[in-house]
Amino acid sequence: MTEIFLFGTLCHAPLRHAVAGGELPARPAVLPGCAVAQVRGASWPVLVDCAGAQAEGLVIEAGGEALARLDYYEACFGYVRQPVTVEIDGRARRVEVWRPEADGAAGAVLPGGRWSLEDWARDWGDLSRIAAAEVMAQRAGGATAAEVGQRYWMICARAQSQISAGAWQRPALAGANLGRDAVELVERRHPYTKFFTVEELAIRHRQFDGTLSGVQERAVFRVADAVTVLPYDPRRDRILLVEQIRLGAYAHGDAHPWLLEPVAGMIDAGETPEAAARRETVEEAGLTLGELHHVGRYYPSPGGIAQVMISYVGIADLPDAVTGLGGHAGEGEDILSHVVEWETACAMLKGGDMANAPLILSFQWLVMNRDRLRASG
Repeated sequence: MTEIFLFGTLCHAPLRHAVAGGELPARPAVLPGCAVAQVRGASWPVLVDCAGAQAEGLVIEAGGEALARLDYYEACFGYVRQPVTVEIDGRARRVEVWRPEADGAAGAVLPGGRWSLEDWARDWGDLSRIAAAEVMAQRAGGATAAEVGQRYWMICARAQSQISAGAWQRPALAGANLGRDAVELVERRHPYTKFFTVEELAIRHRQFDGTLSGVQERAVFRVADAVTVLPYDPRRDRILLVEQIRLGAYAHGDAHPWLLEPVAGMIDAGETPEAAARRETVEEAGLTLGELHHVGRYYPSPGGIAQVMISYVGIADLPDAVTGLGGHAGEGEDILSHVVEWETACAMLKGGDMANAPLILSFQWLVMNRDRLRASG
């Protein structure tokens, strides 16, 4: 068995259980000469040398598969085991600790302020536990730790989507209003786990006549929740659309796989939908939005896609010069923006040029609310 000093997120028992695959023996310990600091721009901590300080944590014992799982998880963030001397009950003991590699992540990890396990558990504990379960599923699927590390932000975005869906309460003004307790999960498989994932589910569920269904097998494509924004200039009475290639349309055989759409993007972990809407509009169209108007929260295709979209109309200044190329260079986006006059937009809706569901929904909302926005703007 290997003894390892934990000082950060793995001190949170639910996360440690999810990563290791079970409970591990743990004892309180301190590491003299070090302090625990938050990594700048991240939610997790790093050890920093600090004379006179001591980092509080736990020493765990792990071996075999549990140790392999823990090593894999830490490697996703560029951490490897290194020897340290801790104190347990006042006695020195040589153990190991996960720290950034000297020639890799160490140069990129910049400590921020003080890190608190209690604050982290409140804000990130559930999300990290859910994300860890997917990290382990990707490990089982053959993904390297480096590959998982590169897409960890998307894994966290999916975890936040799951938490948000569980917290959402529809008004339930109609319908039978059955809940999750009316579904029995028989088996869950992960045949594809990369940037996006596919889950195969075998379930039984209560039927409307009160009986239990037979086992049903379905595949679900899991993305992450997303926002869309239709920029509208009430003074000039025009909208802005972005154009880019869409592989879904291409794979479907569409003769014109470049689609005209609202601004759109994933909601990052820890980000509100409103903040995501404003960030994506800057990235894709170079626009700073004024007031945001909520259009709707909906599943685009709930029969096979596990994703919620939240759509907005955003008030913006749209002179002719606002058009041009945009997109996040690091994500390979190639986006061209277009200003569209009101009469042309109406003709596009009627004629089928609006072939993107969030655009249709958002523009129809705008048709109903245009006079009010123009009067107030």
